[in-house]
Amino acid sequence: MHPPTHQPSAVRRPTRGIAATVLASLLGATLTAVAVTASATGASAATAKCEPAWSAGATYVGGDLASYDGENYRAAWWTLGDTPGAAQWGPWKSQGECGGIVPDPDPSVTPDPEPSVTPDPEPSVTPDPEPSVTPDPEPSVTPDPEPSVTPDPEPNPNANPDEQCRPDGMAQTPGVDTPYCDVYGTDGREILPNSLDRRVIGYFTNWRTGKNGAPQYLASDIPWNKLSHINYAFAHVGPDNKVSVNADVAGNSSTDMTWPGTPGAEMDPSLPYTGHFNLLNKYKAANPGVKVLPAVGGWAETGGYFDGNGDRVASGGFYTMTESQAKIDTFADSAVDFIREYGFDGVDIDYEYPTSNNQAGNPDDFAFSDAKRGELFEGYVALMKTLREKLDEAGAEDGEYYMLTTATPSSGWLLRGMEVFQITQYADYVNMMTYDLHGAWNKFVGGNAALYDDGKDAELAAGGVYTGYKGIGYLNADWASHYFRGAMQGGRINLGVPFYTRGFQGVTGGTYGMGGTAAAPAGFTCPAGTNGKCGWGAEGIDNLWYDTDPQGNAVPAGVNPIWHALNLENDIVGDYAAAYNVPTTIEGNYEHHFDPVTKNEWWWNPQTKVFLSGDSTDAITAKADYVNDTGLGGLMIWELAGDYGFNEAKGQYEMGETLVDLMHDKFTSTTPYGASKANADRPMPSQALDVSIDYTEFALGDNNYPISPKVVFRNNGSSDIPAGSTISFQYGTTDTGEMSDWSGYGTKVTKKGHTGNNVGGLDGDFHTVAFTVPTGGIPAGGSITNQLKWALPVAQFSNVIVTVDGTDYATTYDHPRGVTVVNASTGGGGDDGDGDGGDGGDPGACTSAAWDSGAVYNGGAKVSHGGHEWTARFWTQNNEPSIADPWGPWADAGSC
Repeated sequence: MHPPTHQPSAVRRPTRGIAATVLASLLGATLTAVAVTASATGASAATAKCEPAWSAGATYVGGDLASYDGENYRAAWWTLGDTPGAAQWGPWKSQGECGGIVPDPDPSVTPDPEPSVTPDPEPSVTPDPEPSVTPDPEPSVTPDPEPSVTPDPEPNPNANPDEQCRPDGMAQTPGVDTPYCDVYGTDGREILPNSLDRRVIGYFTNWRTGKNGAPQYLASDIPWNKLSHINYAFAHVGPDNKVSVNADVAGNSSTDMTWPGTPGAEMDPSLPYTGHFNLLNKYKAANPGVKVLPAVGGWAETGGYFDGNGDRVASGGFYTMTESQAKIDTFADSAVDFIREYGFDGVDIDYEYPTSNNQAGNPDDFAFSDAKRGELFEGYVALMKTLREKLDEAGAEDGEYYMLTTATPSSGWLLRGMEVFQITQYADYVNMMTYDLHGAWNKFVGGNAALYDDGKDAELAAGGVYTGYKGIGYLNADWASHYFRGAMQGGRINLGVPFYTRGFQGVTGGTYGMGGTAAAPAGFTCPAGTNGKCGWGAEGIDNLWYDTDPQGNAVPAGVNPIWHALNLENDIVGDYAAAYNVPTTIEGNYEHHFDPVTKNEWWWNPQTKVFLSGDSTDAITAKADYVNDTGLGGLMIWELAGDYGFNEAKGQYEMGETLVDLMHDKFTSTTPYGASKANADRPMPSQALDVSIDYTEFALGDNNYPISPKVVFRNNGSSDIPAGSTISFQYGTTDTGEMSDWSGYGTKVTKKGHTGNNVGGLDGDFHTVAFTVPTGGIPAGGSITNQLKWALPVAQFSNVIVTVDGTDYATTYDHPRGVTVVNASTGGGGDDGDGDGGDGGDPGACTSAAWDSGAVYNGGAKVSHGGHEWTARFWTQNNEPSIADPWGPWADAGSC
């Protein structure tokens, strides 16, 4: 869903040739999950001999081999007619390529722009037979038979005098005294300037320089006394994998431009560079509490960069830079150098997008993004971890804390391909791009930036999302906020707002256009990435901030600053129109509308059937109140130049600071933001076990139905966690709340934070889940793997509690504040060595019939064997129940 995010207009950079709508288009297949089987990419010729060809009419049993489409497969269980490779968790397991076949490096998969989502609530798939208990073959830790409190094996966090200021949930860089207290108070909350209790973050772009007579917006125009943070858009990944703003190119706006005669734009002569960076440093010195960060990437420069001539170079950008740790190290080191050289307070990563969905992001980057989509998120996690560590190390050297932030998608479609967003522990906060939720990349007319769902989103309805997910809609800021709230406290989440519109023309149906359709007319050339099924974007005077296609033509998208929308509403033709090369006449009247449920704000012209949606006073008021009411960290603005004021002398709306003033007023008269991951109804223990969680083996986003990773719970402590212990955790209410497992661990939701649809918002923050540690426990240095399944995207689990012999422990996984890391005390119990994980008591009598090697058993059948009860997971014959095969057809139901 998130198309042309942060895309500069053609007037700003006329040679860029990236159409906002074009970009958007990919997202345009927004929510719908596309059933796609992608071709293999980048592989060399295989040498293995192909097994006999698979036959649709043949019966295969577990262990049988067959080849299909140049790949060998092994049957995991009995199967007939199941095509190898067609299902991620099906009966056939790939054994690799065979016969010397080279896969096509350019998959020709095209997602259906209007696919329908039909998630299988109880798919009959079977987990990969990998062991669920994985002890270290050579453990270096010997458990104490009488466990005592043991310090965290990692460096003692309390050795850092600034540990008291570390935000809850943020990972510490081992061995580094990170100067958290430079930015955070002892409660772990960020110290904000300008009397703010919540953040006001504004993106300041480098292309509104006044070129060709268009209105300019410089650092001198920023309302420094009302903001908390400024993100400079954009830097990019250079051809050498280093952060760049083309500083070596004469006349570049960042470091080599001046604005003679512009009041407030006089350069600081003490600095060795001019341009925006000079003015940013000048004004930052006068407003020392405001943080300024370079934003790297953005829609147009995620997969490439613009050279000194303004031409786009398709270098691969983030997509190729993150393919190796060596390249990531080069980038991270350059980020530290860049921050130090130009006086920034950290770095903001605008990677759009590291998702495994096919054709997601800028169409110009598909050659990179689609070919690497199975690797992108892993690279993103490595990038953020590396940046966190190198920024902490540099901060410790400089005595200054350097921030790491990131712009994130908000669409459930994109997030389905981003695993469980395992970077939240490395970022100071996330800036949700809760805009571009609808646009001309398809025909469905909807709000640019809905706060809530109303159960009527035309795009979601067409895709079957409401029927597939119990009425939950995922194209709204409330859903996205709860997605991230599942993994981090509210204060590290900022809600994005658009100071611009998106819009359509030729709209039919709907309520004042909202919810209608605007299909492109016959003969209209749809932008790249829309598969010829785009909507009809507004153009002309309704498209002031347009982008251009590769031929330099304006792309109809209805993109306008809010001040221009207000002029249209008041029948004012601004004196700037000619400079933007748009018509200087207005046809019809623009009616202003605001929906009390979704908080969508829009303008509707009933004569021209033009619909424009963006955030002005009504929407910003509602969203500021939402931030205050829910404990979020603040609002993020794209972009500051879209804010408005009224010029009495000219009788027109122009660039101003009215909306920022509103935010400042709201956020200086409220309470501090939420600083704890856990809510008050789940008190977290003060003692913690050294337990980590890894999320592995996700299907690619287009096939990630249900979401069913193997989740590894690893015991890094020096004593065992015995069988029968309980692991409980919480996860976001963006899912339907029916998590279960395929592992036989009895995973179940013990408390739902929300039920039913999400019209008007989700009720609670968390669903609570628990399961029992199986036979064998979790040995010191070992792990168990629980294959979980759920329906809608969620971020990482939170507030994990391990209960051992009635004692509750937090875990180091949550990176909690103020805990003591200990070993679990079993009270003299634990595994007595008989294999059942018990304490030596007598097991109950076996009540099920004895297992028969010749009998056929269907899923759910119960037997007894080897002193245990067993339940069949699926059809099986002649597979002996055994604790040595925890992923086989038999689930251990306990000793008897």
